[in-house]
Formats: sequence, C-alpha cells, structure tokens
Amino acid sequence: MASADILTPSTPEGKEGLAALLARPERAVVALDFDGTLADIVPDPEQARAHPGAVPALVRLAPRLAAVAVVTGRPAGVAVRYGGFAGVPGLENLVVLGHYGAERWDAHTGTVHTPGDHPGVTALRAELPGFLDGIGSWRGTWIEDKGRAIAVHTRRTEDPDAAFEALRAPLAELAERHGLMVEPGRFVLELRPPGMDKGVALAAYLHEVDAASVLYAGDDLGDLAAFAAVHSLREEGLPGVLLCSTATETPPQLQSQSDLTAPGPGGVVSVLAALADALDKGPA
Repeated sequence: MASADILTPSTPEGKEGLAALLARPERAVVALDFDGTLADIVPDPEQARAHPGAVPALVRLAPRLAAVAVVTGRPAGVAVRYGGFAGVPGLENLVVLGHYGAERWDAHTGTVHTPGDHPGVTALRAELPGFLDGIGSWRGTWIEDKGRAIAVHTRRTEDPDAAFEALRAPLAELAERHGLMVEPGRFVLELRPPGMDKGVALAAYLHEVDAASVLYAGDDLGDLAAFAAVHSLREEGLPGVLLCSTATETPPQLQSQSDLTAPGPGGVVSVLAALADALDKGPA
C-alpha cells in the first residue's frame, strides 16, 4: 500500500490533525502505547520486544518532531529495555511514560524518575497469591509484578474469557480494600493506584512541551483514556490523530473512535514510516 493510502484518516478531525502535524512537525508529538502497538502481544509479557522496524522508523521520524512519547503500563525501564530505545542516535527527544505516567525515562539523560511504592501495592503483593488460591483461581492464572502495579493474567488458562470474567468482581473488591483500582485489558486485570491513566499522562506531557498537535496510537482498553484525552484536546483546539493498532482481540470501542487503523505493530511501523516519508517530501 502506498504511503498516501496509509496516511488517509477516515474522519474530518483526523484529517485536520494530520494536516496540522505535517504543517508544523517541530511542534508535534507522536505518542504510542507499547504492547500491541509497538510490540506484538505474546503469551509471556517478559518475552515482548518492539517490532524490528519500530526503532528505525522512529529514528527517521523523531528528529523532525517536538518529541516521541511511549505511554505504557509497564515500568519505564522495562519498556526502554524491551523497546531497545536506549543510546540510539536520533531518539534523543524520546520519553517513556511508564506505569501510566507515574514513572518517566528521558533519552537525553538515560535515567528513570519514579516515586516510591504505594502501600496498597505492597500489601497486595503479599496477599494476592493466597487470595487467588482461596477463590480457586490459581490454575493457569499468572501474576505479573510491575512494581507500582500488579497484573493478573488469564491468557494461559483453559478458558481465558471465563477466567477473566470470574476474577473481575473479586479483584475489584480486593483492590478497593487496598485503595487501588482495576484496569482491565485483554485477558489481564491490573491493580494499581488511582489518579493516573494514559489520558492524564498524555495530556500533562503535551502541555509540558507546548505541543501544537498529537498523534496517539494504541490497541487496548487502557488506551481508551488516551483516546478520550485527545478527543477533549481537539475540542479545545489542539488537533490530533487517533491510530488504532488492530488485532482479533482489539476492543471495538477503540476501533470506533479511531481516525486511522493499522494491522498490529507491523502496520503501526508502516504508518510511522509513511509519516516520515511525508515529512521528507515537505509541503505539497
């Protein structure tokens, strides 16, 4: 598919956002989720790695922009390592907003800034294994400790959907008891402190860098907050483009709110490359 076809938003708002980005790229931010957007979803999250074309595409694109931001629920340092972002010439203006913005890694310093552990997460870390055992949900479930959040995965169970639904209410009650909230995803329920989500993190960062436009790409329920933030910012006059990385499990509400779609991380890489091509060509 030609670059022009890849970069054809289906909505007037998306077309306006793309035009603004291309007209003033030095004031634009491209922000991307990690898992499912830059990296394929895999059964073991520790084996996830950025698509091989992601870093080369970002290297072409980033120097033309105000910034590139990776916005993820993962710890910032983990996303940097799995993405291969550290020490790459051309990515000096890349930031990773980890734990939904509670952590931040800046490429130009190579350091992660992070607050201390939330007491509710500390208590949950000790209680959760026995809790799952007690309600009979240990078989096939897998606990991922993210530091400032803890996730329970059901992808490896005999019936991932049924296990996911069976855990929603008990984990919501457990989270409330510890002053936490539950963020659902694809076969995963993440328990984390309230007050931060991808929308809050994205909006704060765009304000910090005084962005004049934004493109945000995501694939899962956790990205709905970022999509909502872009919708709100567009109403306030900040143009934006919403890109949905699609797969068989992509929530339909995310697809319905997007201006562009791409078939998984490979498709997202193609969009990034097409955007770099358009910027290389300059104004039509």
